[in-house]
Amino acid sequence: MHPFRKAVEDRDARAMIDLLAENVVFTSPVAFKPYPGKAITGAILRGVLRVFEDFAYVREIGDPDGRDHALVFTATVGGKRLHGCDFLHLDEDGRIDELTVMVRPLSAAQALAAAMAAEFDRIAAEAAAGAADAADAADVTGAADR
Repeated sequence: MHPFRKAVEDRDARAMIDLLAENVVFTSPVAFKPYPGKAITGAILRGVLRVFEDFAYVREIGDPDGRDHALVFTATVGGKRLHGCDFLHLDEDGRIDELTVMVRPLSAAQALAAAMAAEFDRIAAEAAAGAADAADAADVTGAADR
């Protein structure tokens, strides 16, 4: 079992975010532009945990030692049942540097878009706080090197 799958199934947001590379790019099933960076991706993942009901991975596809994985899932959002897939690409350090999500059918994707739009202000605030925390950590690390 991929560690990201375990973290999601455990609803462990910290473990999910710890698996992300700093330069991760999240491609949403309901937004045109990808979201670059760990802070925004982490905030989106926490938002998804809040809006998905009855979430379950049903299949994992990929070489356990490889860098590409597909995790097929089902969930309910706004009363609509959806099927989806998380496509993960790992960098050379084993961290997720690309996370692409696809969902179907269209009615469920629309329900997901509406639910995530309702979370957007909170997601943006969490991302800003996460970026500030990362900058503070970099300042501390940089100061130690001087």
